[in-house]
Amino acid sequence: MRIFQKHIVAFLILTFVSVNGACQTVNTAKVSKTKKVKKRKKKVKLPEIDLSNWKVTIPAGTGKGGAVSVAPPEIMEYADNPVLKPFMYNDSTTGALVFYAKPTDATTANTKYSRSELREQITPGNDHENWTFEDGGTLKAKMAMGEVSKGADGKYHKVIIAQIHGRLTNEQRDLIGQKDNNAPPILKIYWQNGKIRVKTKVLKYAGVDAEGILHKEAWTDDKGRTFEQEVGFRKFTIEVKVSEGKMVVSLNKSEFFVYDNPSIKRWGIFENYFKIGNYFQTRDEGAFASVKVFTLNAEH
Repeated sequence: MRIFQKHIVAFLILTFVSVNGACQTVNTAKVSKTKKVKKRKKKVKLPEIDLSNWKVTIPAGTGKGGAVSVAPPEIMEYADNPVLKPFMYNDSTTGALVFYAKPTDATTANTKYSRSELREQITPGNDHENWTFEDGGTLKAKMAMGEVSKGADGKYHKVIIAQIHGRLTNEQRDLIGQKDNNAPPILKIYWQNGKIRVKTKVLKYAGVDAEGILHKEAWTDDKGRTFEQEVGFRKFTIEVKVSEGKMVVSLNKSEFFVYDNPSIKRWGIFENYFKIGNYFQTRDEGAFASVKVFTLNAEH
């Protein structure tokens, strides 16, 4: 009987050790698997955009005309610039360069709206060298709308995402007695409630002379045209091609608006520069918008 009891005790001890060892093996495997998960590095995407020929204006600063602008080479360090960070930053998940804007007291001199927007510079750091339609140019960008607020009507707030802005030469400025070199934008491209809308300038009076045409009052907005396809918050590609007397705007290489009217043909008197980003079109309290730019290229 005692011998039998000894065998039973030995069997129970052996069984406990085996089961406990198996449990330890399973637990160890779980710990090892957990450690492997922790060691995995998160993939980070960075924007592939050359900012060498762009300066940015953001809604920081004080008062009308007090918006902050940062040009090359300082703009290249935007990710480490504490003033730029709230308005221009990387989306490491998508690889986009994000431009954020909200209504602030700091605006540029000729507008009531806020912007986080790039301005083309042919020569880095120099606003005085620009191009004409005779010189020609192409702007191409892959973009997407980020988060954007809604107005009291339930519709999303409008954002100008790209422009061709006019500029007077010093001689033209002095001729008409204007204080600055600012001229109207011949092209404004909007993101409006999920669609892309295009507006251009047209002459109020076709017979205006060569001096009169330099005045802002000689121009007004056309009725505008909206592309049929809805982009929503998805990626889309905008391309603008200009040549002497002509401008073509395309969306996703599938829809095209061609402008070659008398007003465009007479626009050749002005210098120009491309703009792209987030020119926010509201002063509503609490409003905001972000625009994502994935690729950007300007050529002349």
